[in-house]
Amino acid sequence: MKPIITVPQANPAAGYRDQKAEIDTAVERVFASGNFVLGREGEAFESEFAQWLGTPHAVGCASGTDALALLLRGFDIGEGSSVVTVSHTSVATIAAIELSGSVPILVDIDRDYYTMDVTDLAAVLDNPPRGVPPVRAVIVVHLYGQSAEMGPLVQLCGRHDVVLIEDCSQAHGASYEGRKVGTLAHAAAFSLYPTKNLGGFGDGGIVAVQSAKLSERITALRQYGWRRRYISDETGMNSRLDEIQAAILRVRLRGLDAGNARRRKIAAAYDDALASSSVRPPVRRFEAEHVFHQYVIRPPHREDAQAHLHGLGIGTAVHYPMPVHRQPAYFDRLALGPSRCRNTENISGQILSLPMFPELTDAQVEYVCDGLRGI
Repeated sequence: MKPIITVPQANPAAGYRDQKAEIDTAVERVFASGNFVLGREGEAFESEFAQWLGTPHAVGCASGTDALALLLRGFDIGEGSSVVTVSHTSVATIAAIELSGSVPILVDIDRDYYTMDVTDLAAVLDNPPRGVPPVRAVIVVHLYGQSAEMGPLVQLCGRHDVVLIEDCSQAHGASYEGRKVGTLAHAAAFSLYPTKNLGGFGDGGIVAVQSAKLSERITALRQYGWRRRYISDETGMNSRLDEIQAAILRVRLRGLDAGNARRRKIAAAYDDALASSSVRPPVRRFEAEHVFHQYVIRPPHREDAQAHLHGLGIGTAVHYPMPVHRQPAYFDRLALGPSRCRNTENISGQILSLPMFPELTDAQVEYVCDGLRGI
C-alpha cells in the first residue's frame, strides 16, 4: 500500500517559494523606496499588465470586488439601474453591484460550462422582471478558468444597448476565439487574490478598459475622486493597490503564462485518470482556451467521492456550495431570470474542485490520479 501524501486543494505559499528570491528582492525594493501607496511599482504593474493582456489601459485597485464596483461607477451605473449577472459565482460579484447602488438580477448558467446562459439572459433583456429599474449592464463571469459564450453575449448586449463587463477574476490568460478574456467587452475586472492564477500575497484588483477617459475617471474614483491632490472633483472611494502587492504582482505576472501551461498539463493528467470513470470532467468550449483556475468534476455521489479523497490526504473544495440567491443575505429579495436558476441549483449540489495550482509536483499529480481511479 502506498504511503499517504498530503495534497492541498490550493497552496498560495507554494507560489511564494517558487519565486522567493525575486519576490524578496521586489519587496525589499519597495521598503527601500519609502513609497508604499500609488507609486512607481503600481504604475509599472498597470503598464505591464495592460501590455500582457493587450488592452490600452489598466488601473489597479484594492480588490476584485472594488474593480467591478469602480467600473459600474465609471459607467454611471448606480441607483436607478439594474445589473444582470449569474447566481453561480463568488458572492463578490453581487456585492459589487450593490456597492454601486444598483439592483442585481440573477440568471442561470448552462449545464455544461457553468457560465451565463444566453437564453435566460435574452429573456431578461427582452422582458425584465417587474418592479426592477431598467437594465443598464451585464456582468458576465468567466468561471473556473473558462470563457463564457462571448460571441452571442456581445451581440445581445449590443442589441439592447447595455454595458457588458467581464468578471475575469478566475480566468487570467483564458481566451475566446483567439482573444484574451478581458478584451472582449466594454471593460473587465480582475481579482488578484492570493489563490487566483495571478495572485499577490494580500488583496488586490485591476480593471482593464479601452477608453482613456474612462481610465482617468476610475483612477480618480479609486482615490476619493481626486484629480488634484486633496481636491475631490466627485465623490470617490479608497481603493488603492499598495506598492508591496504591485511589486509582488510584477514578479508573478512574469510566470503567469508558464503557470497556466502547467495547469493545463495537470488537467490533462486528471482527464486521463477519469477517462473510464463515471465521474464527469470539465467540459471545454471548442472556441476557448481554458486556464483551469479550478478543475471541477461532477461525481455521481459527491459526498462519497470527497470522503474517499479526504481519506487519502487529497484536499477538495466546493465552488460554490450555495447559489447566491439561496444565501441568507439575499434569499427571496433578488429578481431571477425565467429559469429560476434551475441549473445553478442542481449543479451546486454535484460539483467538486480537485487540487489545482502550478506548483503541484508530478508525484502529487500522479497520487491524485491514482485516487481518482478509485472513485
